[in-house]
Amino acid sequence: MDTYADAVAETPHGVTIALDVTAGAKRSSFPAGYNEWRKSIKCQIAAPAVGGKANRAITDLLAETFGVPRADVSIVTGHTSSSKTVAIAGVSKSHALVRLNAAGT
Repeated sequence: MDTYADAVAETPHGVTIALDVTAGAKRSSFPAGYNEWRKSIKCQIAAPAVGGKANRAITDLLAETFGVPRADVSIVTGHTSSSKTVAIAGVSKSHALVRLNAAGT
């Protein structure tokens, strides 16, 4: 079974990923685990949740993880919440799961 499969959904332009974010962590880490109840991937960000700093750090970290330009990563829902949905353009679900599993080990 694929650990992160329920948190990733394919769209016509790429994928969306459900995130459970912790801002102000000691260090940034993605993926940092899986929340079974929310069916979301845990993401720890060192930046504080002030003035959009954490959101910018999330898009930077995800762009690096998936090997896409920062412009291809956008927060769809949850701009002011710890539960977010992020869209990544140009990435298939299978490619996203390979990247997540590689980064999670």
